[in-house]
Amino acid sequence: MTRYYFDIRDNTGLYPDEEGLEFGTQQEAEAEAAQALADLVRDLAPLDERQDVAVEVRTDIERVFKAALIFTSNKTTE
Repeated sequence: MTRYYFDIRDNTGLYPDEEGLEFGTQQEAEAEAAQALADLVRDLAPLDERQDVAVEVRTDIERVFKAALIFTSNKTTE
């Protein structure tokens, strides 16, 4: 089992995961990161105020991967 840490990064900074979770495979950690990202998106501000958000996953040894949601808008005026 490997302990993975799920740090959250947004436009205001980095929020490190101090505890982490243990998984048998990286694929399980990737699924957890995707779920965490989906949960974060549900709690975000309305569309006009949305910001990029990422879950940066690391082990005790190295950074492993990052799952990110990047908002872009092509606003049109009416």
